[in-house]
Amino acid sequence: MTLKLRISLLLFIFSLFYPFNFSPLLAQLPYQNPKLSPKERALDLCQRLTLDEKIGLMMHHSKAVERLEVPVFQWWSEALHGVGRNGHATVFPITMGMAATFDTLLVERVFTAVSDEARVKHNLAHRLGTQGQMYHGLSFWTPNINIFRDPRWGRGQETYGEDPYLTAVMGKSVVRGLQGPADAPYQKLLACAKHFAVHSGPEWSRHRYNAENIKLRDLYETYLYAFRALVKETKVAEVMCAYNRFEGKPCCGSDRLLQQILREEWGFDGLVTSDCWAVDDFWKDYGHHYSESKTAATSAAVIAGTDVECGESFGSLRDGVKEGRIKEETIDRSLVRLLEARFRLGDLDDPHLNPWNRIPADRLCCKEHNDLALEAARKSIVLLRNNGVLPLEVKSEKLKVKNENNHSSLFIMGPNAVDSTMMWGNYNGFPLHTITLAEGIRNICPSATLIPWKRDVEQQVQAAADAETVIFCGGISPNLEGEEMEVKEEGFKGGDRTMIELPQTQRDILAALHKAGKRVILANCSGSAIGLVPEQQTTDAIVQAWYGGQAGGQALAEVIFGRINPSGRLPVTFYRNVEQLPDFEDYNMEGHTYRYFRGEPLYPFGYGLSYSKFTYSKPRFENGQLSLTVTNKSKWDGTETVLVYISKEGDTDGPIRTLRAFQRVDVPAGGSTAVSIPLPDNAFEWWDVKSNAMRILPGQYILHVGNQKLRITR
Repeated sequence: MTLKLRISLLLFIFSLFYPFNFSPLLAQLPYQNPKLSPKERALDLCQRLTLDEKIGLMMHHSKAVERLEVPVFQWWSEALHGVGRNGHATVFPITMGMAATFDTLLVERVFTAVSDEARVKHNLAHRLGTQGQMYHGLSFWTPNINIFRDPRWGRGQETYGEDPYLTAVMGKSVVRGLQGPADAPYQKLLACAKHFAVHSGPEWSRHRYNAENIKLRDLYETYLYAFRALVKETKVAEVMCAYNRFEGKPCCGSDRLLQQILREEWGFDGLVTSDCWAVDDFWKDYGHHYSESKTAATSAAVIAGTDVECGESFGSLRDGVKEGRIKEETIDRSLVRLLEARFRLGDLDDPHLNPWNRIPADRLCCKEHNDLALEAARKSIVLLRNNGVLPLEVKSEKLKVKNENNHSSLFIMGPNAVDSTMMWGNYNGFPLHTITLAEGIRNICPSATLIPWKRDVEQQVQAAADAETVIFCGGISPNLEGEEMEVKEEGFKGGDRTMIELPQTQRDILAALHKAGKRVILANCSGSAIGLVPEQQTTDAIVQAWYGGQAGGQALAEVIFGRINPSGRLPVTFYRNVEQLPDFEDYNMEGHTYRYFRGEPLYPFGYGLSYSKFTYSKPRFENGQLSLTVTNKSKWDGTETVLVYISKEGDTDGPIRTLRAFQRVDVPAGGSTAVSIPLPDNAFEWWDVKSNAMRILPGQYILHVGNQKLRITR
């Protein structure tokens, strides 16, 4: 009789005479001892599992192992801009809107709120026994830190824009907010950097596209920059490998990406999850034609370093072992990584030991989080055009009372005026209440008239015949741009766009309103850049409102009526039309984004107007600090975002300039604020052609601040 069997028999006999819970005695196995390290516990548990049990733990719906008291675990949950796809939650602006705030502390506060709500929901799921259901777990597949290199990409709205540095610092804020303090006894959640790598559209070819012949410099300087930052600087728990191929191999089977770069160069010790059903792309007809069978595909994925599969193909790993395609020790390598992550969460421990399990349920959709959603929406709005019409004066007789024909002088129209679901973006939760654009405007100006939307130019203009000012709530919606969608509207394909202008009906109505002598304010909602060339003539003001989340309508109204001074900046370039764009499937950076685009955009990266007028003093650089004074020459208190770009003299192959620091600065009306921005050594990390690597390079640099340049030697 084995020792384990003898202990079990003794416990059974004792239980006949002393019927109380002996679970503390059972907790003497090493993997059940919370005093051991997560790695020690994972190694111990791994060697106690059968091959079938191991495989069952490596899919996104991780099966329970009841004989060892290992509970079910769900790896797939979403929190793009709030807890997603799991009932009521606070819905913040889409990530493009959060990027437009240029406020990293705000983003960390947002995702701290998100992780609070995620833990509340998971705790409730435990009580209900639903913790194994999809979207009820503690592993959240966010942030998306791919580079939004082309405005046609429908999923670009999920990213933090086109700049590697902005993407990196925003992504780090997300990870800190989700995973909690590094010195906490348990990790709050698992964050996941996705999609690794070189994954920025098109949607229609992502299951078979091969990203090859990409310059090594573009790979490291642009596409891998943010991933490296999240791995090395915030210890992100997970990395998700992408659908596409890289240099001929599917990303989830790329030893170059998953072994050489991720683990060997960067020292990543977390786990890799596949994108959903990406392993199927290895072998199914619509995919890469890389593997001859499911068994070959799953074996190749795990050998390359994919630890968890979102999908169902990993069930064939048993056949892979039987056929000699993969060794069980290789499976153990992946299993230990994912078990270690679960131990860091406290998933197998007494729930009373974990402080995150004591977050009160009333944190869900609480007032503090609602206020935070409003703050984020306010800061996200970018004023693109203003000929003096904004801000509207509520006290004005034209807006306060009826005109001589006994009609309101302010009218609201457009396809997005009363669309609450548009405000939620994609991968969203469901707020308790959404303030639509029209509701926000009418809360401040109750006399404003709302016109039902019809795609008929003559009817819309006739309905606004008595208007003096029209707020046109236009743009597009998440029903038109997004992940792998079937859209039949002209100008859209598979979730992406084939042209970047407003839909033609909207353009025609705006032109007709302008011709009729109306003052026209365009509130543009989109997750991506819109080509607004004619609208420079047919509108008096343009406000970029993104998909503003549950409070987006209130934030927009506050900006339009001057309750809030706009402070958002564009995290992407607004091009004039697709003729300014390179081939969508060309991943080399030349011609893409402000860093390599040599034309004249409609609105450049970093652009954003204010009701204030700011001027900068001559900048100085000394002891790693850039210093200047920002002066506000207006009657409005305002917030200016100082953007610091760097270029390297003599580097003709490098970026025209690239962002390396920024700081939001509050400046009172008629006053000045001294600004000091750190530029440490790593701000001058540059591509070294001699070593084919990013490193801190000495040489002559140019600092670009506002419209001023400062030459320095490093």
